[in-house]
Amino acid sequence: MNLLEFQGKELFKRAGIPVPRSRHALTPHDVATFLEAEPGEWVVKAQVLMGGRGKAGKIKMASGASHGRSVAEEIMATPMPPNRQNPSGEPIKSLLVEERLEIAKEAYCAIAIDRAARRPVFIASRFGGMDIEDVAEHHPQSIVKVFVDTTIGYSPYIGRELAFRAELDPGYRKTFPAIAGGLYDLFFRYGAKLVEINPLALTADGRVIASDAKIELDDDALFRHSEFDAWRSALPLDEDELLAAGAGVGIRNFRRFPGKVGTMANGAGLAMATMDAVANAGGAVADFLDVGGGANAQRVRNCYELVVNNTGANVFFINIFGGITRGDEVARGIVDAMQQTSSRKIPLVIRLTGTNEEEGRRILREANMTPVEIMDEGAREAVRLSNEA
Repeated sequence: MNLLEFQGKELFKRAGIPVPRSRHALTPHDVATFLEAEPGEWVVKAQVLMGGRGKAGKIKMASGASHGRSVAEEIMATPMPPNRQNPSGEPIKSLLVEERLEIAKEAYCAIAIDRAARRPVFIASRFGGMDIEDVAEHHPQSIVKVFVDTTIGYSPYIGRELAFRAELDPGYRKTFPAIAGGLYDLFFRYGAKLVEINPLALTADGRVIASDAKIELDDDALFRHSEFDAWRSALPLDEDELLAAGAGVGIRNFRRFPGKVGTMANGAGLAMATMDAVANAGGAVADFLDVGGGANAQRVRNCYELVVNNTGANVFFINIFGGITRGDEVARGIVDAMQQTSSRKIPLVIRLTGTNEEEGRRILREANMTPVEIMDEGAREAVRLSNEA
């Protein structure tokens, strides 16, 4: 779950990270009302997940109610233009009205998961205000990484080391350790994959302020944070993402395709391998679906109904490799789901291997279901049943 800027800055405030004064606005009228009560120079920003707002003309200066309304109407009149990641663009549903900063310096700071090192890493650069990928291309020596030992946690010396090695302007040095500590706190408190400030602004009057916010939360950790339920509804989700959210899986865990073989697997890598296996067997998939961990009866039923009710699938290939997810739990979930669902019934092909696989297969056989052990075997059977349907 990616957060919009205003949502990310709300979390920054909770963590003690300085942010500009601002007001979230849903309409141009809201902008005008706020600026009538708060004279001065402000910045009106489109609230979208896509990057490139400035180049697209979706960040504009405003002063006064009339000017603010005009600027807001102009920003919201057209969606963000399409790019490679978002070929259909993105509609603008809300705005952030924010105090205009006199910025003297810009830096970059983030905390993320380094999958190769299997631990969190702080990333900093004295070059802020541009994509970190561009910094890596043009100024690779400026990017500094400091790994965190989670058994010890964060200490201010980590922030001081980061600022020193990144050669940040001396104006950052006093407050940077506390800001890095706030990022670390958010990262673990909310189960984030990425928390990024770009740029971290040093203003002309010496303040250090998070001028932008980018936060990506782990969908599998959202059950701990019901306070994000209302925020999710404000996000610009497409139809597939809305369907995934309704089924209780991550919004990026489901995508529809025009084929006839419905698929479900636990893990994105296995889900893609399942799609490849179906293609190699001469079939075409109806979906990509990563059920994630804990494939209990309710989740399996939700996923079955998600595929059956929203795709053209005429067979459903379930591919489970039991690691954390136990095979017997998945098998009971499948049996219970098939007994409880009111959706149309289509043939099932179930590949089940890994933890408690024998018990899982026994449960399936007792329910008159035939499990398979090899993924390619299951894919061939699913394609055969689909062709005969």
